[in-house]
Amino acid sequence: MKMIGLIGGMSWESSAEYYRILNQGVRDRLGPTSSARCLLWSFDFSEIERLQHDGDWAGLTARMTDAGRRLEDAGADVLLICTNTMHRMAADVQAAVSIPLLHIADPTAVQIKAAGFGKVGLLGTAFTMEHDFYKGRLRDVHGLEVIVPDDRDRSTVHRVIYDELVAGKVKAESREAYRQVIARLVAEGAEAVILGCTEIMLLVKPEDSPVPVFDTTALHAEAAVAMALEG
Repeated sequence: MKMIGLIGGMSWESSAEYYRILNQGVRDRLGPTSSARCLLWSFDFSEIERLQHDGDWAGLTARMTDAGRRLEDAGADVLLICTNTMHRMAADVQAAVSIPLLHIADPTAVQIKAAGFGKVGLLGTAFTMEHDFYKGRLRDVHGLEVIVPDDRDRSTVHRVIYDELVAGKVKAESREAYRQVIARLVAEGAEAVILGCTEIMLLVKPEDSPVPVFDTTALHAEAAVAMALEG
């Protein structure tokens, strides 16, 4: 079994879900006493959040590449960035290490295309929804058409993530707000919706959407299990 290196703590709420899904996946495949071989580098998210909102992407890149190198030096065979937003510097992290980095958008896109969908709505932080590092990969590498909420809805989605979900707060009124955002994306032609922030799965369930939802946290972790056990 390969050693999975996790760059996490962004936030620890979703990193805990990664740990659960990885271990359940290995147990399901190998037997009841089996668990995943993994290493976790966990950031203090308050520092990461401050740098994100200050726009200090160079400082964030330095921290992420350092974490990747440390995990490789500790014995990781494959690397995961346990957050969608910080895939903004995925190419830099990959360039800093000699082990493969499993990009979170790739297993998500594979499953979307396998289900026969070509036009998808994207929910995530403002950085993920507005910048091109994530949408561009879905478009240019996988051929998907990606639509995002309007300004007001993007603000709502972003606020709930940073004010509530990263702190483990799951509110009924926020679930209803997300349902309405999803409904508007569907009205614009979205055939499916990507939960493109690793905390959104704490709030939004399949029954909250009239179209299929694709949970990037679960898909990323499940693809890591397959990668760790291949061969």
